[in-house]
Amino acid sequence: MGGATAPLRGLAGLAGLVVVLEVLPHTGLVSADYLPPASDMAEALWHLLAEDTFWTALGDTLTGWSLGLVIAVVAGVAAGIVIGSVPVLRAVTASTIEFLRPIPSVALIPVAVLLYGTDLRSTLLLVVYASFWQVLVQVLAGTQDVDPVADDTARSYQLGRWGRVRYVLWPTALPYVMTGVRLASTVALVLAITAELVIGSPGLGHEIAVAQTSGAVPQVYALVLVTGLLGVAVNLVARAVERRTLHWHQSLRREG
Repeated sequence: MGGATAPLRGLAGLAGLVVVLEVLPHTGLVSADYLPPASDMAEALWHLLAEDTFWTALGDTLTGWSLGLVIAVVAGVAAGIVIGSVPVLRAVTASTIEFLRPIPSVALIPVAVLLYGTDLRSTLLLVVYASFWQVLVQVLAGTQDVDPVADDTARSYQLGRWGRVRYVLWPTALPYVMTGVRLASTVALVLAITAELVIGSPGLGHEIAVAQTSGAVPQVYALVLVTGLLGVAVNLVARAVERRTLHWHQSLRREG
C-alpha cells in the first residue's frame, strides 16, 4: 500500500510547490521581478519548446554529457580493473589518486579555457575529470571485495589472469561499477551545464547565461526547470539500467 501511494505523495508535493511558486510573488514577500509566478515560468517554457535554438542547446548539452560519461566510464573501469588486480600497482597509485580525486573540476575551468577555448572539448575535459573518479573509486572498491576463497579456487583450476578477471573479479565488481556509473551520470550532467554556464560553450547552461544577461527572468527559471527535469530523467534511466543489469544480484532480488 505504501509503495502504491508513494508516487501520489510525490505528485502532491510537486503540486504544492507549484502552488507556492504561483502565490508567493503575489503576496509581496518576493518581487515578481526576481521570482515570477509559476504560470509565467510555464508560459516561457512553452515558448522555448517551440524554438529551434532550445532543441539545439539541449542536443549540445546531451552530447557533452554522453560523450564525457562514456569516456569516463571506459577509462574508469579499465584503470580500476588494472590497478585493483595488481596489488603493487594499487599501492603505488594510492597516494596519487587520493591527491587528484578531491580537486574540484571547476578549478580546471581556466585550464580548459586556455587549452580549448569555448569548444566542446572544454566541457568534455571537466565532465571526464569529474566522472572518472566516481567510476574509478567504485571499481577499486569492487576489486577489493573479491572473495579470497573464490579467487583461490580459480587459481587451483589454473585460470589465467584474464580468466580470473572475467569469472571472479568482474561479477563481484559489477554492482560497484553500476553504482559508479549512476553517480557519474549525475555528476557529468552537473559539470556539463556548469561548463556551459561559466565557459560559454554551447548548451543549456549558455542559454541560461544569455537569458540572465538579457533580463528574461521567466526564461531563466524555465531553463533551470528543464535542467532539473533532465537530471531526474538521467537518474531514472541510470537506475533502470542498473536494475536490468543486476537483476541476478541478491540485493535486487531482496527488493523484488
